[in-house]
Amino acid sequence: MGQGAARGALELGALGVVFGDIGTSPLYTVQTVFSPSDPHRVHASTGNVYGVVSLIFWAVTIVVTVTYILLVMRADNDGEGGIMALITLIRRRSMPSRRRTALILAALGIFGASLFFGDSMITPAISVLSAIEGVQVAAPSVATIVLPLTAAVLIGLFVLQRLGTGAVGRMFGPVMVLWFSVIAACGIHGIAGNPSILKALSPTYAGAFLFGHFGTAFFSLAAVVLAVTGAEALYADMGHFGRGPITRSWLFLVFPAVILNYLGQGALVLADPVHAISNPFYLLVPSWGRIPMVILATAATVIASQAVISGAFSLTQQAAQIGYLPRLRIDHTSEERAGQIYVPWINWALCVAVLALVF
Repeated sequence: MGQGAARGALELGALGVVFGDIGTSPLYTVQTVFSPSDPHRVHASTGNVYGVVSLIFWAVTIVVTVTYILLVMRADNDGEGGIMALITLIRRRSMPSRRRTALILAALGIFGASLFFGDSMITPAISVLSAIEGVQVAAPSVATIVLPLTAAVLIGLFVLQRLGTGAVGRMFGPVMVLWFSVIAACGIHGIAGNPSILKALSPTYAGAFLFGHFGTAFFSLAAVVLAVTGAEALYADMGHFGRGPITRSWLFLVFPAVILNYLGQGALVLADPVHAISNPFYLLVPSWGRIPMVILATAATVIASQAVISGAFSLTQQAAQIGYLPRLRIDHTSEERAGQIYVPWINWALCVAVLALVF
């Protein structure tokens, strides 16, 4: 395999493993902000729509592009990323006089790692269950088999892990390429109907919304942060694919696609604030394409689970290397990438925990 083909394979694999969680955030972020059932809902006035979309754009730009892509991912431990890599770097570089500071930072790192393991249980349970429930839109008759179908899909997902993240990523990668292409096209369609939404790219709208309506804006941040959920997977999964493929995939496909879709949803809410807030993502799709979109979204949200599962494998390996976990069997699944691993014990422990949460 040539160098260009190998790089393309890594980028395709990264799309199928790393970006599933953050790439499916447009499904629910805007809807959650303007949800009528939320006691702290944001009313869909023109100023508020500009402010929310602007907040989402700048949150994604600052948290993901600037913080993770440009800064945090430079702090690697022999190519490995994640919070355990940071702990290792702290321990390696700490001076005797700063031992107490290093211990405090390490304790915070362990706390953060435990939160990531929790996310590795919660994300598959919520995303896959939500996806299967979404299928009811196309086929209401499946309502009685939502739980067993969810369990079957999850078990299949965990069985696939033994193939390795590279193989799983190559299987899921084309689906995510299609997903990002479709949501970008839907976003462009929405923007074309109301191009004034592009004004939301200015940070002045985010600032005016935050400081002009602080009480409402403060609570809306709980929904806006949904736009960046899964960002930690970019760093945690760095050992599987490397910084370069993850960076290129984000900058040239994922970031433009999700931003275009958020802008398109904002344009739709501006044009029809009464009806569009019920589900701006699906209403952005032409009526003839909604059933196919439900199916594609189901596949994408299943894939979203992969990012945290593979991140949990990397985290486990790093924790065992520095003595925070006992030695576990670790299978290396790639001859080219040392970071592509499978940890059977963690895989099946996560499977049991996720199924318990689902039920």
